[in-house]
Amino acid sequence: MANVINIILVINAIIMIVFIVLQSGKSAGLSGAISGGAEQLFGKQKARGLDLVLHRGTVITATLFFVLAFVSAYIL
Repeated sequence: MANVINIILVINAIIMIVFIVLQSGKSAGLSGAISGGAEQLFGKQKARGLDLVLHRGTVITATLFFVLAFVSAYIL
């Protein structure tokens, strides 16, 4: 059982890395680094199309990653 959960955890981590790498950058340069975080925090930039799918996939795989990590630690 522990091996199956660990295999699923590794596959989930690889999928999450792919989702993160495929996402486009939200800001460019130093000026974007200062103001970009505030815009993303308050939701002024809405994701559309593929960016929305990648964002939701990242959230889902990250949540699943933490759940699987806790279950894996509990079983061992």
